[in-house]
Amino acid sequence: QVQLVESGGGLVQPGGSLRLSCAASGSIFSIGTMGWYRQVPGKERELVAGITRGGATNLAESVKGRFAISRDNAKNTLHLQMDSLEPEDTAVYYCNAKISYFTYWGQGTQVTVSS
Repeated sequence: QVQLVESGGGLVQPGGSLRLSCAASGSIFSIGTMGWYRQVPGKERELVAGITRGGATNLAESVKGRFAISRDNAKNTLHLQMDSLEPEDTAVYYCNAKISYFTYWGQGTQVTVSS
């Protein structure tokens, strides 16, 4: 059984920063690509940022220059540094990981950007 647990969400003012973390635990030999997705009510879940095991990254156009994704393979953790946050970044953020032939999701963490 594999579990992904996110942390670090919360309420922040526009222009502020947050750092999300995701910890993977359970029967894990090796984690492949990991990513952060976000979803707002009434819309589809969208990819925010992804990172391969080797460290290659891709970010959504809307967050380029503001967000950075990183991972620690030894600790099975994933991070998302979010700077210059905008109200449009308000969403539930989900951690995603590909392990063996399966894709796992965390339970989500709420990020609210508001003054």
